[in-house]
Amino acid sequence: MQRTTLPSALAAGALLLSLTGCGGNADADGKTVTVTVGYQSKTINTVTAGTLLRSLGAFERELRALGRRDGHTYKVKWQDYATGAPITAQMIAGKVDIGSMGDFPLLINSGRGTQLNAPTRLVSVTGYNLRGGLNTVLTAPGSKLRALSGLRGKNVSTSVGSAADGTLVRALRQAGIDPEGGVHKLNQQPAVGASALEAGSVDALSQFVAWPGLLAFQGKATALYDGARLNLPTFHGVTTRKAFADERPAVVQAFLAAQIDATRYLRAHPLDATRKVATATGLPPEVVYLYNGTGGIATFDPTLKPRLTAALEKDVPVLRDAKLVGPVDVSSFVDDRYLKRAYGSADAYAKALRAAPPASPNQLWLKGEDRLRTFATPTELLRFAGSHRDRVRAAYVPDAATGTRWFADRAIWVRDGHELRAFVTPDNARGWIAGHPGARTLSYSAALAAAR
Repeated sequence: MQRTTLPSALAAGALLLSLTGCGGNADADGKTVTVTVGYQSKTINTVTAGTLLRSLGAFERELRALGRRDGHTYKVKWQDYATGAPITAQMIAGKVDIGSMGDFPLLINSGRGTQLNAPTRLVSVTGYNLRGGLNTVLTAPGSKLRALSGLRGKNVSTSVGSAADGTLVRALRQAGIDPEGGVHKLNQQPAVGASALEAGSVDALSQFVAWPGLLAFQGKATALYDGARLNLPTFHGVTTRKAFADERPAVVQAFLAAQIDATRYLRAHPLDATRKVATATGLPPEVVYLYNGTGGIATFDPTLKPRLTAALEKDVPVLRDAKLVGPVDVSSFVDDRYLKRAYGSADAYAKALRAAPPASPNQLWLKGEDRLRTFATPTELLRFAGSHRDRVRAAYVPDAATGTRWFADRAIWVRDGHELRAFVTPDNARGWIAGHPGARTLSYSAALAAAR
């Protein structure tokens, strides 16, 4: 473990330029075209452009239809990565044509592409959270840390240049801590950081979907900081090499049409989509549903909403301060032409663009059932959970302050008069209590008893 300022995968990008890439090029017969898609299977708010899309075969169907029109045979090569950095390196080398990654990696993708004369374009969004709840800072169970301010001088693991790193940097600054000199930041892959937290070699871990939910579900971590406290949108999106898009715009449009279909499928069949993603990734279905289910932490919508692209503008200075990227022209990076065509009409795209994320409902999943039960209030959910305690598979409640969905048995509970309210972190709960005299925290078991 070493303190770093630049991800090694990005530095390797220049070396990859010496390799010969043939992504999206026709094979020797001139009729067969291979399209290489880089995705992150376990970063589950990208599933509509990766894991779910692949399992549905939607892109392949679109390409077969395209082939019938233009006489080509299309093949898809799927390449799975843990983070966005290696996807960027492969795109710059011409070896990946279409890729999905988080907002900070997207900007690094744009900056590196421009720097190395291999420009890329952001063509759609996968999953987003308007407040930033996709990223979370975690501590080990039993840690004495109760607020981000306690991280001063501590060892913190993150993936430098990732969306989770961006959340950490901003959150530390708000807490009055220098994100570089005020903590000992360790640049680690998510799985390595998770192991380091469990082993006690780091005091906290800042990571993106689905690591926070997974570690909380497994009882290996507790939430210290909810990224939604920043109230700044975070999202993942789809980027493509500009040269590829210029040469094969119909293929990019076909990919986005398939992504739209996968998004509709996820919304219409959230539990079935959850199972498909869980099977493909090995993640527990309960964790996948936390993020991707109805009203989950991630909202899936391909449209390039102005509020999301405006957030990119605010991200650029953070990355530049960390010397992770040079100048980035966000306006030229964002290209919605292909997505508008994939929607079929300007009116259809405009309608989708106006769509807002739904509120997160209180939901409970019983063992042996193929549906989730919805409750009007957290108190009602707790009352039902208390009378079916041995049969509860998972219960989900939104944070009363930020709206971030969390597991009911991992939440911080507050009794406020006759109401019981859930919070992702102790800090969120303290903020509520400060503004509500008489409110007090209580354990999950005490909350179950109070709901009876």
